[in-house]
Amino acid sequence: QVQLVESGGGLVQAGGSLRLSCAASGRTFSDYRIGWFRQAPGKDREFVSAINLTGEGRSYTDSVKGRFTISRDNAKNTAYLQMSSLKAEDTAVYYCAAARILHTVISSTEYDYWGKGTQVTVSS
Repeated sequence: QVQLVESGGGLVQAGGSLRLSCAASGRTFSDYRIGWFRQAPGKDREFVSAINLTGEGRSYTDSVKGRFTISRDNAKNTAYLQMSSLKAEDTAVYYCAAARILHTVISSTEYDYWGKGTQVTVSS
């Protein structure tokens, strides 16, 4: 089992920044690919970003490219999502997820473990 706990969400004005953290415990963190997803009210959960085991491979959905940066620190068992130039449409609950094997980074069904989420609200 892997336990994931997100933190760092909050209320921010449009154009501002937040850094989300995903702290992992349980099994070896460096064995898991990490993804970030978000779910806005009334919408399906959507892929935001993912990072491979070493941190050298990163993926982003088009709407956040150039604004969000995913990273990980395997020594601290923590992944991060740095969010800048935030927009009202980024408002959502953000979840981190972990996967041992990942064929399609955007597919939520391929992730084995999920955190409970952290709320991000961007005021316009």
